[in-house]
Amino acid sequence: MSMLKIGDVIVEDTFAEAFPMYATRILITAINRRWALIAASVATGFGTSIIGSPGEAGIEGLVSPKATPDGRPGALIQIYHTDLASLKLVTIQRVGQCVLTAPTTAAFDALENSRRKMAVGRALAKFGDGFERQGIMYNRKVWRIPVMEGEFIVEDSFGIKKAVGGGNILIIARNQQAGLEAAEKAVKAIRKYARGVITPFPGGIVRSGSKVGSLKYPKLRATTNHLYCPTLRSVVKDTRLPPDANSVYEIVIDGLTKDAVLLAMGLAIKAAASVPGVIKIDAGNYGGKLGPYLLYLKEALEVAKDYDVKV
Repeated sequence: MSMLKIGDVIVEDTFAEAFPMYATRILITAINRRWALIAASVATGFGTSIIGSPGEAGIEGLVSPKATPDGRPGALIQIYHTDLASLKLVTIQRVGQCVLTAPTTAAFDALENSRRKMAVGRALAKFGDGFERQGIMYNRKVWRIPVMEGEFIVEDSFGIKKAVGGGNILIIARNQQAGLEAAEKAVKAIRKYARGVITPFPGGIVRSGSKVGSLKYPKLRATTNHLYCPTLRSVVKDTRLPPDANSVYEIVIDGLTKDAVLLAMGLAIKAAASVPGVIKIDAGNYGGKLGPYLLYLKEALEVAKDYDVKV
């Protein structure tokens, strides 16, 4: 493959292999930004990868009180799954256990224009044990569920849309310090400039990138991506690491559209490449066998070319 360069950093002319998912997007509001973020953080916990968690989830960003239905601070979250029934179940669980329970919160549909909906609020309303009330608030169909604090307001149904999961970049660095700094800057750039995406792993960063299946254990769905493990460089014949690379971090991106994921990848590349000690930017793919979306790094950079990334 041919290579691109940003300064001294090589950008492989390759693609991230992404796959179709279903997504919902929920606006959580609260009395202040702190409680909106607490509820959003808890509601998106254990949401890194459907390889081992019940659904992928993350915080998209904060919303000004001027842009929320009830005029209070808000936080946008996204929840993803490859199966519609599972997406509904995990959404009911997360909103019911983590938002309904949090002080002062309300939950609204943030995909209002979606044709397909799932009856999340309607299901949660039964917690009211017959004392729940349906009504119209803020020009939305909501349920008012009595709780010890007062009422939990939740929209009757939440939108669903076809989305893209598994966009990614791999940051290859000389040492852990440089690699982690670059990964942190990549995530900051996504959160500052991109919309409609999440980075579902801890702090948006993955140190344990995986491959599909296993070389030794046939029952496992995924195992360590040995091609990018520095300690295995002298063991595996087809290592993807140059001799001076000693640390690799992956940024995984889920998004509501392919274009949103591409932009986020481009922003992440530009931010990561600005850090001294970064050697190369690569991407995880399986030759097009995993998913139908081939997100080329050069295309991602083209989409992000007009952004002056400063993080």
